[in-house]
Amino acid sequence: MTFTFFHQLRRKTVAAMTVLLLSAGMQVYAQPYATPSSTVCNADGTVTFNYKNDNAKKVEVDVQFAGKHAMQRDAKSGLWTITLGPAAPDMYPYHFEVDGVSVMDPLCEQYFPNEGFKNSLLEIPAPQGSLPHDIRDVPHGKVEYIHYYSTSLGATNNAIVYLPPSYDIVKSKRYPVFYLISGTTDTEEVYYKVGRMNYILDNLLNEESAQEMIIVLPYGNPYKLLPPNKSGEMNMMGFGNDVFSNDLVNDLMPYVERTYRTINDRYCRAIGGFSRGGNQGLSNGLRNLDKFSYLCSYSSFTSTDIPNVYDNASDTNDKIVLFWLGIGTDDFLYGTGRDYMEFLDKKGIETVKEFTTDKYGHTWMNAKYFLDHTLRLLFNPEGVEQALRHSMSTPAATGKEEAFTPTVMARLFPRPIISPEFGEGTVTFRFKAPDAKKVQLKCEGRSKLIKMVKDDDGVWSTTLKQNTPDVFKYCFVMDGTMVADPSNMYLSPDKGFKYSLCNNPYNLYSFTTMGDIPHGRVSYDLNVKTACYIPATDKVERVIYLIPGEDDTIESWFKVGGADAIADKLIADGQAQPCLIISGPAKDADKAPEAIILRASDYKTWQERRDALERILKK
Repeated sequence: MTFTFFHQLRRKTVAAMTVLLLSAGMQVYAQPYATPSSTVCNADGTVTFNYKNDNAKKVEVDVQFAGKHAMQRDAKSGLWTITLGPAAPDMYPYHFEVDGVSVMDPLCEQYFPNEGFKNSLLEIPAPQGSLPHDIRDVPHGKVEYIHYYSTSLGATNNAIVYLPPSYDIVKSKRYPVFYLISGTTDTEEVYYKVGRMNYILDNLLNEESAQEMIIVLPYGNPYKLLPPNKSGEMNMMGFGNDVFSNDLVNDLMPYVERTYRTINDRYCRAIGGFSRGGNQGLSNGLRNLDKFSYLCSYSSFTSTDIPNVYDNASDTNDKIVLFWLGIGTDDFLYGTGRDYMEFLDKKGIETVKEFTTDKYGHTWMNAKYFLDHTLRLLFNPEGVEQALRHSMSTPAATGKEEAFTPTVMARLFPRPIISPEFGEGTVTFRFKAPDAKKVQLKCEGRSKLIKMVKDDDGVWSTTLKQNTPDVFKYCFVMDGTMVADPSNMYLSPDKGFKYSLCNNPYNLYSFTTMGDIPHGRVSYDLNVKTACYIPATDKVERVIYLIPGEDDTIESWFKVGGADAIADKLIADGQAQPCLIISGPAKDADKAPEAIILRASDYKTWQERRDALERILKK
């Protein structure tokens, strides 16, 4: 059976359903206890936050539009509550602080992917879906999670690829590519799940306000995919001849250009990003003007010492179609960003500049706003000419701008705690909660909570023996409150409370240790609520349908169950035939009689589910 045949079959048998993230945009969910919605958007623009926790002594809510505020506990209902605002319609990160420790909203499905902090996402709707990132009733592109072997990293790296709605319809068409990079501590998912790049472009394409393009979201800190640095120091990315830059040019770009239908010339490539990603985008764009002619910086800047660029303005201007720079005047990077703009002006480098004052500084409200404005200009020379004529001028320095220094960097990104840390047959978990009376570890597959011990720095820890490397869900229980591991970037994408994932890099099915083998892709179809693993070859022998559990999402079988990793490894080793693996609702599996069906609800743990999938693949 070929992929084309099954794709046609699936289009006939799978009914159109709610857009994948539409339900995630709602703030009301089935809840494990009788309580109002955790966030209620009121008609006057204010937001009421509710939180149920009978064990907490003090609860605060920290939301980007209002800062941190103490919540009051209602003696009758037991709810901690507060109303804040009004605030403009947008998406805002927030979390609760329970007795001094940050926790995600256990009732909110949307979350902020990050290497460290754990935030939930509040969506204040706009009238009639008028925000650029709103999920509208328009054709939607696909989002694919990819893995590829990186010679620069010496391990398997990952990225996300957006394909426009026409990609699977007009098979002969080729597309320009925009490489879009998130900021410091962000994962490659942030411009998707927080920045909503796909929905912004879907909406613009429907309005005919942007060119069709492929968007690639690289992971800006690939060192993080390797076993942790035992010193505990954060791996700082360089700019130029560093692993990220070498991977981008030598590994990721070649993978994208041989896997997708791309136009491979400098006039059809763009690069940019937010914060550190803006620095990485400008640095790599300016150092590779033979490959890129559209450069975008959102709330960032880059080095003023790049050979053959700044001191040859005429040649540089001829090579760059669009050099776009945007930043908020209330951004902590504004001083350095403004100085960089002034430097370019003095060198005679032509740029389009934009400044905001109303989006809370260095935030993803600004990142989305800037993206919406630049997507309209990419691969659109006529639009760029008009934008250059209306570009804002660089404001004069006041002397009061905050300087970006190593001290500022250290304050924003303190030395991290390593958790989990893997040794030979062991794994150690650590959690900082100086004021907690008791902290325990809750692990999937273990019936009892595990005691943790506090040191003089207020860090609780415990070490477990792990004879067989595996992936399992866990969390900390702090004085009765469940908390995801703030030091672990891997979260289980559950509907409610999101557990952390203990993902041993030495696991047999870890992408890190697989070496240079072919990898399939996991494609999320945003027009129907399904995810599909597509092997590295179009020729497939069978179809396996994976039904998520009650609290799972369609991501769970891949991000927790590792279905794509297991298939990649077994196919590469010759132990399994190439196959399609679909994750979606049970009612759609019943419409595909050719498929082998595996239900998560038939097994108690993810290890049992993985074992069952492995047995099916090997048959």
